[in-house]
Amino acid sequence: MKVVCPGSYDPITVGHLDIIARSSRMFEEVVVAVVHNPSKSGRFDPEIRVDLIRQSLAEDQRTQNAQNITIDLVSGGLLVDYCTRIGAPAVVKGLRSGTDFAYELPMALMNKHLSELETIFVPGDPKFEHVSSSLIKEVHANGGDIEGLVPASVLEALRSSGPGAGDVAR
Repeated sequence: MKVVCPGSYDPITVGHLDIIARSSRMFEEVVVAVVHNPSKSGRFDPEIRVDLIRQSLAEDQRTQNAQNITIDLVSGGLLVDYCTRIGAPAVVKGLRSGTDFAYELPMALMNKHLSELETIFVPGDPKFEHVSSSLIKEVHANGGDIEGLVPASVLEALRSSGPGAGDVAR
């Protein structure tokens, strides 16, 4: 079965990589869908996010040789339409806590209502429970140490683009 792991991945974290790697062992094909909302600005341009994900997958021992992971940039529209277009009957969402579940459940139910798209919730590894892209950006912007919470390529990109949390690296 083909599944989609959607997210903004701004930037990708070790928690994201964990869910992607675990999904690649469970499903025939995993599409990492970088969802870009043109009305929102991010830390990194969408194309840079895709490149950072590609580099991160190559760095991670669990995914570096995985032939069943692809990356796609999705701009605008509904996730259900994208999944229908590529023939994916399900999405995989990592959950760090009950708060994540409370946020994700209504979207999962709406996706099911709209198109019968299933949502598979995968509990995140507890050692990454505190790791989120927004917190990574905030800690980095204020000079905190994020080493070990993001892949090496992401750490390098954040360091080379400066500390500004709202800046967009181009």
